[in-house]
Amino acid sequence: MVEYSSFVQKQIEYMSRCRSSWLNIAEGGKRAGKNVMNILAWALQLEKHQDKLHLASGVTIATAKLNIIDSNGFGLRFWFDGRCKEGKYQQRDALYINTITGEKIVLISGGGNEGDEKLIKGNTYGTVYCTEGNECAISFVREIFDRTISSSNRQLYFDINPKNPNHWFYSDVIDLHMANNQKYPDYGFNYEHFTIFDNLSITDSKLEKILITYDRQSFWFKRDILGRRVAPHGVIYSMFDERIHMKHLDYVLTYWDRVFISIDYGIQNPMTFGKYGVKKDYYHLFDYYYHCGRDTGKQKTDGLYADQLEAFIGNDPVKYISIDPSATSFIAELRSRRFFKDRQISIVNAKNAVLKGIQALSMKLQQGKFTMEPHCVEDKKEFMSYIWDAKATARGVDEPLKENDHCMDRNRYSVYTDMILFKDRVNLSGKGAK
Repeated sequence: MVEYSSFVQKQIEYMSRCRSSWLNIAEGGKRAGKNVMNILAWALQLEKHQDKLHLASGVTIATAKLNIIDSNGFGLRFWFDGRCKEGKYQQRDALYINTITGEKIVLISGGGNEGDEKLIKGNTYGTVYCTEGNECAISFVREIFDRTISSSNRQLYFDINPKNPNHWFYSDVIDLHMANNQKYPDYGFNYEHFTIFDNLSITDSKLEKILITYDRQSFWFKRDILGRRVAPHGVIYSMFDERIHMKHLDYVLTYWDRVFISIDYGIQNPMTFGKYGVKKDYYHLFDYYYHCGRDTGKQKTDGLYADQLEAFIGNDPVKYISIDPSATSFIAELRSRRFFKDRQISIVNAKNAVLKGIQALSMKLQQGKFTMEPHCVEDKKEFMSYIWDAKATARGVDEPLKENDHCMDRNRYSVYTDMILFKDRVNLSGKGAK
């Protein structure tokens, strides 16, 4: 049986209301326990629900499995331990559960892209749990509502992280049903807001360690910790301070755990390489290469760039090269060369999730765990001028302005990719002990 930490009163009341509400939404910051509460409430409903077919969904199938089926030991697989098995239903991933009211089949689906709604059409679902619902495509969320209309006891569960206040999920889902809830008695909309401070499984000492990784003036802190709906604006890396983050470190190769290269690719746009050293969870940019074909009027070929990359590496013990996966021709050029094969230098696709990469680099800067040599002047220029796109913000979308961003993309690739490759996930996920 799953063992839980104590719940605060607000959490208990939310789960209690789930029993009589058809639409349940838990919003709030990371590590607030939203996922665990919804799974617990949903599992109790699955146990006695009369319908056979149900749906677990997220941005991807992997997300749905990680957050709902597994959930770090708190998911359906553990709740129904000994009474469930994973399998296929009509060529779709599913979890089969034996309950006191008969067998239930929970289909597992991703809904992050427009067109994913086709994956869940044709079925009626008794209940649905959609994790990170406001990360899913609007068409998929609408289909969730449509596919449950004829349920014998319609129940929908969402957990959402705070977004831009102009995000469609607020106007199309929360505001709409909140208004109906106020207008009609017993409408059945159950909404609650939670933060990490509601999660009693996190000790005071662990909470303190989490909090010091954030700039308390940043919108990341306001969203992740305070659970507020805020829009990003201004300079993205506002915590960058050249007095802290630009320093000379001796290039003693035996000191560093590994040395690697990160590349943002361009032909007319700038091409830039960076050489990084890592010691535990500390990153330092030792050197960089930067060339802009548009500014110089000299366009270089993949072959010439590869020659210059070889010279840039020299005899250094580079472990791997991470590169923008869209640079397919340059990746092919590098993989064809004996220089990289003989030195056993891996060529890997960079992890290019923009917001996650920006957050990973922001936290390293906040902790003073990303620094660079004083001669990295192009990086300094971009750190001080890289801003959020105001027009995108007005549309409810969080994205940087595509200017002054080539060194920033390279740095984002470097930290985020390396943290994933070497399993430093402390600052990357809201999941963990509930």
